[in-house]
Amino acid sequence: MSKLRHTLQLLHGGALSTRQIGAALGISKSTVNDIASYARAAGVDWALAQSLSDEELQARLYKPPVARASRHLEPDHAHIHRELRRPGVTLQLLWEEYQQQHSGQAYKYSAFCEKYKVWARGLKRSMRQTHMAGDKLFVDYAGQTVPIVDADTGEIRQAQVFVAVLGASNYTYACATASQKAADWVASIMGALEFIGGVPRLLVPDQPRALMTRADRYEPTAYRLLDELCAHYGVAVMPARPAKPRDKPKVEVAVQVVERWILARLRHQTFFSLAELNRSIAGLLVDLNQRPFKKLPGNRASAFAELDGHYYSVPHALVGEVVELRITATTVEVLRGHKRVAAHALNGRKGAHTTAAEHMPASHRAHLQWTPAKLIAWGERIGSATAAVVRWQMEHRAHPEQGYRACLGLMRLGRQYGAERLEAACARAQSIRSRTCAGRATTTETVPRPKEHPMLNGQTLNQLRALRLDGMVAALSDAATHIAASELPFEQRLALLVQREVDWRVRWGSRRHAWGSPSSTPGLPDSWKNFTWPMATAALASAWRNWPGWTCSS
Repeated sequence: MSKLRHTLQLLHGGALSTRQIGAALGISKSTVNDIASYARAAGVDWALAQSLSDEELQARLYKPPVARASRHLEPDHAHIHRELRRPGVTLQLLWEEYQQQHSGQAYKYSAFCEKYKVWARGLKRSMRQTHMAGDKLFVDYAGQTVPIVDADTGEIRQAQVFVAVLGASNYTYACATASQKAADWVASIMGALEFIGGVPRLLVPDQPRALMTRADRYEPTAYRLLDELCAHYGVAVMPARPAKPRDKPKVEVAVQVVERWILARLRHQTFFSLAELNRSIAGLLVDLNQRPFKKLPGNRASAFAELDGHYYSVPHALVGEVVELRITATTVEVLRGHKRVAAHALNGRKGAHTTAAEHMPASHRAHLQWTPAKLIAWGERIGSATAAVVRWQMEHRAHPEQGYRACLGLMRLGRQYGAERLEAACARAQSIRSRTCAGRATTTETVPRPKEHPMLNGQTLNQLRALRLDGMVAALSDAATHIAASELPFEQRLALLVQREVDWRVRWGSRRHAWGSPSSTPGLPDSWKNFTWPMATAALASAWRNWPGWTCSS
């Protein structure tokens, strides 16, 4: 309850003097008298005050403030926000530039920062990421480097600094490497796993060229070295989307912390080897993980062992506002301006969050609504092939978020090409045993073209006719009407073609296929006179592997 409302309540009771009311509420006697006179002048008694909100009661008793004409020029907050994204740009630097540009009409630094922070609160909200203990390990390289001096030649090389952080506890690991090649990435990740003494369920890097053969928003493809690392440790990898640092904010902050509390302390030292640098980093790393949190009890090392505290949500429009809490044995109520804006059941679970869906922005609610059941239901509305691909993504991925992101890629293809083309592309993807968005994106471009079986190729058929392999030509033509034929392994398809050619010769006799003598093969080029059956089989196998959509299962 506000002091204004509480003062009116005590005045209405009449049991206390103005001096006693002031002492009880921590205000002066004159302030109590002023409130009483303002209430009489406005005709507000306690009964009316009970029906008004704090803002309405304040407006009834006090005249609205009159804005003064300011001689200061407002800064361009949008420009400030864009400039802050650049490396090394700070509010202090931008304020100095603003002051030079508007000399005599510029705000002081404190007012400049406060106005920008108020403006920034109205921007797009970031969705809270809930991190469970042992679930995710975020990894990245810092932008700053450390010089290493060659003691023999005096050559200076820049060492790269690798940073890893656990999502739930912020437990941080750092080390220096000679470069950011794939071997350095893998060795650093192995060092991080040894440092934390365990393996998380999900590894979250960005998408560097050293690790990814193909960067993609939905289904990036990793090099074999990273795949083997994940298979060895039994961990799934979920790279952050390109140019989306908010996918891995934990490691972005951890990089800043390492740069400020480790690299800044080492700026006056000279190192002659990576081993020497890593020993210095390891010593400061212990201090970093034991530094106490500013707003939470404990530190990173203690949080790694036990999480503490519980957090409750309020409507997103109140971000940055001051609210009051009313805590009982079973509930937590959030009050603002004498009105209850949120209520939660009291939860004693440490390190967790209680978030009501209605408190989130609409875009965040839409993101959370896509459960596996709803994704499968969406696929069934498109068609059976799309539903089958969605089920495969949700059931065969190592981590649920991998399947979820792949399904988002499917939805993007549906919006881009339409439901009919997406269904056809998923059917095509199933026929060639491809479940990736890249494969479906390729097939969506080919769906509207004339329907042609993937095994059928006009040039190949003409070559087989020239070789008088009529049985194989007939077999390929028949296969064009049976899409299931393309699902057979290469060896089985080749065996079927050979058997069809043998049956064809037995049926029509061997007089038209006298391969033994060159003179019995009229119409063939001279270079083909000595062409034998094993050579024909090898040529067919080579041509088959080069056909569009062919993937060999062996």
